[in-house]
Amino acid sequence: MIDRKEIIDITKDYDTENINVGSVASHSALDIFDGAVEEGFRTLAICQYGREKTYSHYFRAQRESNGKLCRGVVDDSICFDHFREITASQNQQKLISENTLFIPNRSFTSYCGIEDIENDFRVPLVGSRNMLRSEERGIDRDYYWLLEKANLPYPERIENPEDIDTLVMVKLPHATKKLERGFFTAGTYREYMEKAESLLKQGTITRDDLDNARIEEYIIGPVFNFDMFYSPIEENMSKLEILGVDWRFETSLDGHVRLPAPQQMNLSEKQLTPEYTVCGHNTATLRESLLEEVFNLSEKYVKASQKHYKPGIIGPFCLQTCVDKDLNFYIYDVAPRVGGGTNVHMSVGHPYGNTLWRKPMSTGRRLAFEIRRAIEMDKLDQIVT
Repeated sequence: MIDRKEIIDITKDYDTENINVGSVASHSALDIFDGAVEEGFRTLAICQYGREKTYSHYFRAQRESNGKLCRGVVDDSICFDHFREITASQNQQKLISENTLFIPNRSFTSYCGIEDIENDFRVPLVGSRNMLRSEERGIDRDYYWLLEKANLPYPERIENPEDIDTLVMVKLPHATKKLERGFFTAGTYREYMEKAESLLKQGTITRDDLDNARIEEYIIGPVFNFDMFYSPIEENMSKLEILGVDWRFETSLDGHVRLPAPQQMNLSEKQLTPEYTVCGHNTATLRESLLEEVFNLSEKYVKASQKHYKPGIIGPFCLQTCVDKDLNFYIYDVAPRVGGGTNVHMSVGHPYGNTLWRKPMSTGRRLAFEIRRAIEMDKLDQIVT
């Protein structure tokens, strides 16, 4: 892991009057860039050829001669054949020379490689560099390990598929869509075997991934992804904030649930088992009497992160939960960075973030606002790793 002092020393040489906010141009980048320009920063998109035009063309920024933004959100873009080329030393140096503070998202960690990010990427990250690895399910000290340390609720794990006696979710990666899921449900061992063999035959999953899959109890209830923020530099109010809530659209699951039961029963083998590929998000609010528990869960997560992943979580994180019939929360995933659904709140802000800050406050803007405050308070060293 790169020594945090080295990163802090790099930021000491930055011209804080000319900060660039950079990110991999995918996932939640538009929210990051939108928030950055709202707080007066210039933006830099790291693009990959073949999928760059959203950022380099359609959402390209236009500014007046005095620098005032009148359209778009992306000031500059750099295109590579592959996202991971940004980790090359000469490309890192270009970012550093342009006073870039980098915002990690899921595409950054997935495409650029966690080892390179931890050990070789010397561009200052706003957030918790050492916590990004915890998102990799199945490794030592993953987010399940941290949830257990924090005594937080998560779905019960079934170690042996032969012990399946209730509805379960089998979690494993998709064989060909590397960033997506090959998840499936089963209520019995027989159903598990039938679905597994069908998905193996279709090439949706692999035998190795199946052998290492996590099987856990399926929580029947709505999904709420809580977009939280922790500020280490806050001096007067709560350091922990809830900004908003989102939920997912998933293919082909959402198509299945729109079909009448007779049509579902007549689907072909290839269509029968839904896929859980996230293709969009929507916004939500939570019953007010449940908000206190969300804060309790989040406080526990923050404290555990500070104990086991010093300095702990910095900035945005997302607790992805299901709520059962008795209104109990179960955390089934954790994103120790910008969540995947925050684009639903860009420009208009999150409901709770707006209420707290009395202005449109999306996750992207809250990040940029934290950078602005850190510069003004001379505490930039407290939010970078």
